[in-house]
Amino acid sequence: MRRALPLLLLLSCARREDREQARPPAGEVWLSRQQLDSQQMRIEVIDEQQIASTLDEPGRIAFDDLRVAHVFAPVPGRIVRIDAAPGQQVRKGDPLLEIESPDVGAAFADIGKAEADLAAAERELKRQQELVEAQAAAQRELDQAQNAYGRARAELARARRRAELFRVRGLEGVTQRFSLRSPIDGEVIARAANPGTDVQGQLSGGAAPELFTIGSLDSVWAFADVYEVDLARVKPGAPVQVKVIAYPDRSFPGRIEWISSTLDPVTRTARLRCTLGNPDRALLPEMYATVSIAAPARKALVVPRSAVLHVGDERVVFVQAGTTENGLLRFQRRRVLLEESEGDPVPVKSGLQAGEAVVISGALLLSGML
Repeated sequence: MRRALPLLLLLSCARREDREQARPPAGEVWLSRQQLDSQQMRIEVIDEQQIASTLDEPGRIAFDDLRVAHVFAPVPGRIVRIDAAPGQQVRKGDPLLEIESPDVGAAFADIGKAEADLAAAERELKRQQELVEAQAAAQRELDQAQNAYGRARAELARARRRAELFRVRGLEGVTQRFSLRSPIDGEVIARAANPGTDVQGQLSGGAAPELFTIGSLDSVWAFADVYEVDLARVKPGAPVQVKVIAYPDRSFPGRIEWISSTLDPVTRTARLRCTLGNPDRALLPEMYATVSIAAPARKALVVPRSAVLHVGDERVVFVQAGTTENGLLRFQRRRVLLEESEGDPVPVKSGLQAGEAVVISGALLLSGML
């Protein structure tokens, strides 16, 4: 009996050591095949696939600059009348407002003086021609008269062009008023002019304020910023779908028309632009937008969305990692980084390799066993 006691103690210690060695390490779960089948868990070997690639970039809606005109006063003066209001449809040449300006009176006076100078130069040229024909004057004097006539014609043309810049109509009388007119067909989108306000003019060298914005919202631009790492996947002509907060269930289609040739040195992004049809005026300038860009299909390692668990700020999957010495299946919890995607399966950035077996059904149960 004395010999049997040490043997029993030795066997007991050995069994205890075996039990301690059979315990799974942290982050692992061991199951028998019977347990796996009873819980209806499914395992799938992951691999690379061709996936449709979409980039979702933040953006904003803006005016289509090809359909918008920003109207300034060409000369300083005082606004004496408003002829157009926001929302009003105007045609090219329609009056927007009337300004009283001494510069306009000067433009009329310049035309009158230039016309008088031209008439005098024409008379002198005719007289010199007659004198030369009668051999009563030198050719040099005729040449001088011809030069003076040319200068007078050029000065009258300059004065008329200056008056045209002021949109002066009816050159028969001298006035200090002129009509600021719409340069394009469109809608009065904004007005910053009020009667009695003094304004600076573009031609006077001052800081001239914008008085009217005229344009069409039948089409608008969408701008987005693309990160440097994604630029190779974005090409002019690629289709886009644009969404805005105001219409979460609606997409506005377009195509990329332009990509900046330089990067923002701070954000490391390049700007792109696309044109969107907007017949019902749903899209308004300065709306925030999400621009989804259809990039060329590419090959990527993917994992079914059902395999991914959210644990705190991390995303994890369970990977089958062989068997134990006694034949139990080993499942390791693995942290993974995934691409932002709404599709299924999800592209994997890191944490998994092609050919690994992942639990695609029952991962939540394994997580509860840890």
